Amino acid sequence: MKQLQKNASVVVSCLWASSLLVMSAAVQQAVAADATTPHTYQVFFDFNKSNLTTDAVAIVDQAAKDAAEGKTTHIEATGYTDTVGSDAYNLRLSKRRAEAVLAELVKQGIPADEIAIFAKGKHDLLVATKDGVKEPQNRRVSIAYETPAPAAAAPAEEKPAEAAAPAAPTSAAMTTPAMSASIAANATPMSFDLGSILGKVYVTGAVTGIGIWQDKVNPGDRSIQADLSNGQVFIQKTDGILQYYVQAGAYTIPDLGAAYLPVGKAASSTFGNLPMAYVKLAPTDTFSVEVGKLPTLIGAEYTFSFENLNIERGLLWNQEPAISRGVQANYTVGPVALSVSLNDGLYSNRFNWVSGLATWTIDSANTLAVDAGANLGHTGTNTYVTPAAQNNEAIFNVMYTYTSGPWTLNPYFQYTTVSTNQSLGFTQQADSYGFALLANYAFDSGGTLAGLSLPARVEYISTSGSLSKGAPNLLFGPGSDAWSFTITPTYQSNVFFARGEFSYVTASSTIPGFALGPTLGSPSQTRLLLETGIVF
Repeated sequence: MKQLQKNASVVVSCLWASSLLVMSAAVQQAVAADATTPHTYQVFFDFNKSNLTTDAVAIVDQAAKDAAEGKTTHIEATGYTDTVGSDAYNLRLSKRRAEAVLAELVKQGIPADEIAIFAKGKHDLLVATKDGVKEPQNRRVSIAYETPAPAAAAPAEEKPAEAAAPAAPTSAAMTTPAMSASIAANATPMSFDLGSILGKVYVTGAVTGIGIWQDKVNPGDRSIQADLSNGQVFIQKTDGILQYYVQAGAYTIPDLGAAYLPVGKAASSTFGNLPMAYVKLAPTDTFSVEVGKLPTLIGAEYTFSFENLNIERGLLWNQEPAISRGVQANYTVGPVALSVSLNDGLYSNRFNWVSGLATWTIDSANTLAVDAGANLGHTGTNTYVTPAAQNNEAIFNVMYTYTSGPWTLNPYFQYTTVSTNQSLGFTQQADSYGFALLANYAFDSGGTLAGLSLPARVEYISTSGSLSKGAPNLLFGPGSDAWSFTITPTYQSNVFFARGEFSYVTASSTIPGFALGPTLGSPSQTRLLLETGIVF
């Protein structure tokens, strides 16, 4: 029976990929490419820096002005570094440089959704050097775009700020699945060019293993165990009118304060062996629509371990949707990106949730995001992946991100409320208030600790309600509070990474039978974890 389920998952994955390729051919065959003229600008940076110098700002502003005059609707900003330091650190640094250029372009009026950023790290050097060389011309971001070619045969005069356009990058780190600041996506992902009609398809993935020790074991869990935490493949097409993303394989979702669900049970208890798969229609660079199994718009943490600063998901993440089935519309205007979705919330298969996200890129260092979601009706489903209380909630988050040099800081506030509902047995309203700080420090690429980063998370959550009055449980019993601390030293070299983790959770005002440990009566739990593997 298990083999039959595995075979079915493989067949479904193949059918998804095949059908999407066929649809891509049908849509894009009708789109003829016009003759274009390429334009490129080189923006240079100081050693180990990602902030724009005065000269760099002038070049980016000129590029924005020229692009607007040329009526281009797609700009690529590709970040690079010199060869000092590890591949992983330089990949992150090149991404920060590309993000700094993106922010300045947006500031000058270019819609953010018209700009694609790529990170190449210390690959594709402008000036070939040995490893460990501080070559200034390699510390750069290349801005590239195309405009319609002039009707006249004579070539247009080049602007002094431009150089001959290089060939488009053969590869660049994928932005899906989303990754945090501590583990970088592969800078040279595998791709297959299927021609002018089908375009380029990227194939990436994650294969990771995990080890866990914990002091107070919840029922059904073990004190020491090792497991496969990810064995997933990602197939995606990222350009053209019709795009798609397919994620398939095995996984676990380690979670603070909850019993560990091993890889043999995780998929069947949560999102299946095809956890995410969607089609994206992008008629313009500022507007798109996605349909399928989508990552949530809610919260600051992602679903799978390799995507996040920490191995385990946090207490605030427990209140949020993770993956939902539905439809999502995205629109970008200047520095503001907006998304709205009709979906099934916490994977209930009842499409009565509405969620939205607004993100404001203030500048290259500061981003502010607000999200909200709510069940517009009532859903009686109560399973592991669809807890009745959270699936009938309204949720609101405010998230701020600050990036400067080696530091990334992400504080956020969360509020949820679950109204009374006699049919669900909720005879008293319950609310939760939470605050978290996610932080990461990446060590100097040229130092002895190159490749190392130090992510940490601190969070606090408080809930209201009384068990005797019929309030739903949102944490460790109605009316309980908790805080947690997690630190995850991480090392990455090329596609390989290894990290350890210490986590501690302690709660107060708990209700026996809802807390931690063998009898679910303990107020605290300590864990040590190790995760290692590759992101290819």
